[in-house]
Amino acid sequence: MKRAVVVFSGGQDSTTCLVQALQQYDEVHCVTFDYGQRHREEIIVAAELANKLGAVAHKVLDVTLLNELAISSLTRDSIPVPHYTPDASGLPSTFVPGRNILFLTLASIYAYQVDAEAVITGVCETDFSGYPDCRDAFVKALNHAVELGMARQVRFETPLMWLNKAETWALADHWQSLTLIREETLTCYNGKRGDGCGECAACHLRARGLAEYQQDADTVKASLYKKTGLR
Repeated sequence: MKRAVVVFSGGQDSTTCLVQALQQYDEVHCVTFDYGQRHREEIIVAAELANKLGAVAHKVLDVTLLNELAISSLTRDSIPVPHYTPDASGLPSTFVPGRNILFLTLASIYAYQVDAEAVITGVCETDFSGYPDCRDAFVKALNHAVELGMARQVRFETPLMWLNKAETWALADHWQSLTLIREETLTCYNGKRGDGCGECAACHLRARGLAEYQQDADTVKASLYKKTGLR
């Protein structure tokens, strides 16, 4: 039996990964992390979607110690979430230091427990906010370290790594889930479901990608299929 663990936040990217994983694996587990994030709605949305889509299990892990260590606008109410600015440089205040190091490591331990062969995460290097722990080199390095540390093979899968946001929407559409992902996921840094606040960087990337896909769906789908081999 093929099993996978999806690092699941209930956002556009991780939900797209979950939808695809449910087509490719016999058993899919979801792991959501409570790290004292700014909006508890994220955890509620993740639970609702994991149940609705048919994950075999949904585990919420308490890692609020990260909140004590990682200073970010996503972990401190006193730091405002910045509006999107096209000329922003440097790491944004929404970067949570060590978040994916912790999440992927703990998801790997859970994968060990349930005998899953893969840990799936929706990180992306093509259309992202400049977070260093979303890069392909980081994911591969941590994957190698985890395998050495557990003396067991576990494959980190990053289905969105080389897709832009328009192609991610096309992938959702390929799995007949575009409407669900548009209306029921929570990507917004300000905690608003669906199309979100329209002002933060996460909402901007999401909206821009959707507009690009809607403007030329055939071209975007062709690019997606070339990159992924899907048909």
